[in-house]
Amino acid sequence: MADIQHAIQIASTPETVYPLIATAGAFGQWWATDIAEIEGAVELGFFDRATVYRLRLAIDNPPVQAEWICETGDQWNGTHIIFRLEAGSSGSLLRFYFVSCNTTCGELMFRLKAAAEGKSPGPLFLASGTAY
Repeated sequence: MADIQHAIQIASTPETVYPLIATAGAFGQWWATDIAEIEGAVELGFFDRATVYRLRLAIDNPPVQAEWICETGDQWNGTHIIFRLEAGSSGSLLRFYFVSCNTTCGELMFRLKAAAEGKSPGPLFLASGTAY
C-alpha cells in the first residue's frame, strides 16, 4: 500500500484529532508555518518556498479518514497522504500512510499527537527551516 506507515496512540477523541488532519489552518499547529489555501487546495511552503506542495483533500470522512493528494513538488507530486482514525478506550489510534517519504513523518506524528492532546509543540517546519 504505502512506503511509510505509522500508527500512534493519541489521548484525544477522533472528533478532536480529525480537524488537525483535515484542515489547512490546523496544519500550522504541527506541520508547517507557511500555509496558504488557494482554490480549494492547501499549499505548504518549505525553506522560504523553495519547495511548495499543493495538497487537495480527496476523501473527507470525519472523524474516520482524511486522504490528501499532492498536486505539486518533485518528491510528492501524485502521492496520497492518508490518515485513518480508530476510536479506542484511551482515545484514538491514528494510522498514517504515505507513499514515498522519509522518517520526518515520524516526527510530524508526534507533533500531531501533542497538538491533539492540548500541548503546543508548534510546527516542525518554519518558513526558512526546521524547528529542531
